[in-house]
Amino acid sequence: MAKARVIDKWKMKKWYSVIAPDMFESREIGSMPADDDSRIMNRLVRISLGDVTGDLSQAYTLLVFRVAEVKGKTAYTRLVGHELSPSYLRSLVRRKRDIVNEVLDVTTKDGVQIRVKMSIYTARKASSPAKTAVRNAAHAEMVARAKEMDFATFEQEVIFGKFSSRIYKAIKKILPIKRIEVRKTEVKEQFAAA
Repeated sequence: MAKARVIDKWKMKKWYSVIAPDMFESREIGSMPADDDSRIMNRLVRISLGDVTGDLSQAYTLLVFRVAEVKGKTAYTRLVGHELSPSYLRSLVRRKRDIVNEVLDVTTKDGVQIRVKMSIYTARKASSPAKTAVRNAAHAEMVARAKEMDFATFEQEVIFGKFSSRIYKAIKKILPIKRIEVRKTEVKEQFAAA
């Protein structure tokens, strides 16, 4: 009886260079194997902001890209969200202070819908009405700011902290605030896959 020949599927795969979108200067952010172009489409790539920019002080921010187009051996991505590491968020928690969490959906000027998860760290304990007032003010400010910006500008401001400082200025009169962090953003899937 003849022995069946074993085919090494790993050797048949091609390696694709993964390229970040224009907002990150189209840098190469990695490579991935696949045996066909169709198998690489819509794959998620997670990489820290520190690895993309070269600034290791930003390593606690994780960027999420989705492969949107494949040309030859190059896979082009689009940003579909970001997330702050849980250990970084835990480091911000202090005794005798409160955290006000807010989750809302915003739409940018160019029609991209994004779910935004934000944490507001107070400088002291806050009453329930004060937390509600801060949450409402932050909500209104986020929706207004998102309508003024296109998706790329919005995400850049969120990732690099400019957005948090704008919200801080808008709500600091209501309650003493220690810090504001947008802990996660995610593009609604119907836009990410389009």
